[in-house]
Amino acid sequence: MATIDIRRMHTLTIDDAKKRAEDLATSMRQKLDLEWHWERDRIVFAAPHGVARGTRGSVDVTANEVRVQIDLPLLLRMMKSTVEAKVAEHLTQIL
Repeated sequence: MATIDIRRMHTLTIDDAKKRAEDLATSMRQKLDLEWHWERDRIVFAAPHGVARGTRGSVDVTANEVRVQIDLPLLLRMMKSTVEAKVAEHLTQIL
């Protein structure tokens, strides 16, 4: 079960929504040193090192929704509300 689960509806084309999801993943890569790749309509990411080490998750893109699921390692769970708020804010901005 994911520690963080955020969903946002959108009215974009699926290609535009995927492009914006990719922008979110790129931003996370730069800020948290995450590695990510596409698996069909899902971005899968993980932090093998750095400040977010052990974090993993996904960004699913459908025709009308983007869903971000993040599993935080035990040491980062105390920061869950901060991480969740920042991701939710950024997701709202890009959509």
